[in-house]
Amino acid sequence: MRIAFVINDYETEEPLFTTTRLAMQALQMEHDVFYIAVEDFSYTASGQMGAHARKAPRKKFRSPNIFMEETFKVEKKLIESKDLDVLMLRNDPSADLEERPWAQYSGIVFGQLAKKNGVLVLNNPDMLAKATNKMYFQYFPESIRPQTIITRSVSEIQHFYAAHKKNIVLKPLQGSGGKNVFLVNEQNKNLNQIVDAIGRDGYIVVQEYLPKASKGDTRLFLLEGKPIEVDGKIAAIHRSQAQGDIRSNIHQGGSVSPAKITKKTLSIVDAVSHKLVKDGMFLVGLDIVGDKVMEVNVFSPGGMGHACKLNDVNYFEVIIKAIEEQL
Repeated sequence: MRIAFVINDYETEEPLFTTTRLAMQALQMEHDVFYIAVEDFSYTASGQMGAHARKAPRKKFRSPNIFMEETFKVEKKLIESKDLDVLMLRNDPSADLEERPWAQYSGIVFGQLAKKNGVLVLNNPDMLAKATNKMYFQYFPESIRPQTIITRSVSEIQHFYAAHKKNIVLKPLQGSGGKNVFLVNEQNKNLNQIVDAIGRDGYIVVQEYLPKASKGDTRLFLLEGKPIEVDGKIAAIHRSQAQGDIRSNIHQGGSVSPAKITKKTLSIVDAVSHKLVKDGMFLVGLDIVGDKVMEVNVFSPGGMGHACKLNDVNYFEVIIKAIEEQL
C-alpha cells in the first residue's frame, strides 16, 4: 500500500502526534509512506493531483523522534495520484485560519481531485468541505448536543445568557484546540468584550455551560462509526483541565487519565454513528461531557498515543489494518 499523510506544515509536527504514530505504524507494516504539506500540492499537466512529497525511508525506527527526523530530511519529489493508493487528510484547516488562509482548504480541494483520480481519501473530502466549521455539529441529533446558538448578534447572545442563568460558553465558529473558548458567568461579566474579540474572526458559537465539564471530558476515538477496541479496551482518554482553565485540551495544559466508558457513552456513539458512516468519516474523535457531545473532530483528532499508553495496547495497528481492508 502506498499511503500519504497530509499535514499543515513540517515545522509544526511533533513526534508524539497521532499522525506521526500512524505513519510510523504504516511503515512498520511494510507500506510505502509519504508526507505532504498543504503548501506542496499541485495540479499537474496530466490532470492529476500532484504533490512535492517526502517518502519515509524503508527501515525500522527505534522511536517516533528518529522516524520524523530522518523522514523530514528526505528531499521532496513530485508524485501524482497514480503513485498513491491512499491519501489521509490529517491537516487542521483552522490552524491556518489567521496566518495562511489560502492553506485552509488546500487539503480538501486536492483531496477531492485525488478521489476523482481513484485514490482512497480519508476522511471523505467531499464531506470534510461541509465540516470546516462547527456548524457541521448541529446536524447531529439534538438529544446529544448542548443547547446552542450561532450568531454575531450581541443582543441575541445577551438573551441566551439570561435564559441560561448567566452561565454560557462562547467560542469561534471556526477554530480548534481550545483557542478563544470563554466561560461567561456572574463572576466573569465582560460579555460584550468577549463577543467583540471572538466576533472579529466571524460567527460565534454560544452554548449552555454543562456543570459536569468542570470534571473534564472524554475523548473517544471512532473508526468507521464504532469505538476502536483492542483486548476489550476502548480507545479513549479522560482529559482534565489545568487549574483555573475551562479547557481540557492537552496542549492547553490539560492532563490525561483512563476514561470510563459507560452505557450512556455507547448510546451517544449509536446516535452519531449513522451520519458519520454515511458521510465517510473514517476516523473521528468525539469530545463528551456527561450525556452530551461537545465536539466532533473529523480532521485530525489527536491524543491516541495517550490512549495506547494508558491501556497498554496498539490502536494504530487497528487503523492501518482497517485502511488495508478499505482498499
